[in-house]
Amino acid sequence: MPELPDVEGFRRTLASCAQGRRVERVDVADPGVLHGVTPGRLRRALEGRRFAAPRRHGKWLIAPTDGPSLLLHFGMTGGLVCAEEGAEPGRFERVALTLDDGRRLGYEDQRKLRGIWLAATDSDIDRILGPQGPDALTLDRAGLDERLADRRGGVKATLIDQSVVAGLGNLLGDEILWRARIHPQHRADTLEPDERRRLHTAMRQVLRTSVRAGQVPARSGWLTGHRDDPDPHCPRCGRPLRRGRIAGRTSTWCPHCQPDGS
Repeated sequence: MPELPDVEGFRRTLASCAQGRRVERVDVADPGVLHGVTPGRLRRALEGRRFAAPRRHGKWLIAPTDGPSLLLHFGMTGGLVCAEEGAEPGRFERVALTLDDGRRLGYEDQRKLRGIWLAATDSDIDRILGPQGPDALTLDRAGLDERLADRRGGVKATLIDQSVVAGLGNLLGDEILWRARIHPQHRADTLEPDERRRLHTAMRQVLRTSVRAGQVPARSGWLTGHRDDPDPHCPRCGRPLRRGRIAGRTSTWCPHCQPDGS
């Protein structure tokens, strides 16, 4: 499920594949991933346009051209692939942009939960993105403290709320809180200064490592590496992990390392 590190990887794919390149052809295999734009309008808007440097905010990828901008959101199963000329499209490729060097930039998505938008202006981009908090990768300690200060809900629900902090999802939220030794249901506005410090340190470390890997890595020393085990145990203390629904998502934590102090 793409989160900030995955989308940063897609940004790099887009930059290396398409930045400075002209769109020769737009093929829409499944209009169900298009939002507010028809296949015909998308073709007219993009064909002949040249991509500029892409940027990311949270889980959104913004791909400007010398005309309109594409906005891509990858939902639970989306991805972006750069394929060489003549390569067969992926099974779940929904939209493909053929570039002037023959390569194909493909938007793939099995479940089609989000998709692609077209924005003519910066105000259109803001409208499509909706309320977004600061990007998690750029958030300093003071900024995180400010975002948590008046949040009475649980800290996990707060962290994965995109209007509070943009880019964190279920896997990142669990991993960060496990590393910070904070229970996911601890009230955000009651965190002590030392807990907020640990939280910011964990967030910075997890994001930096995950961005380098292009995903939240399922390493043996990470909670992520054990959450799907049949009988999961904490890689830090060896005790059983617990699973439950928190903020509407299946969450994993260690009751020993993350005692319930809410």
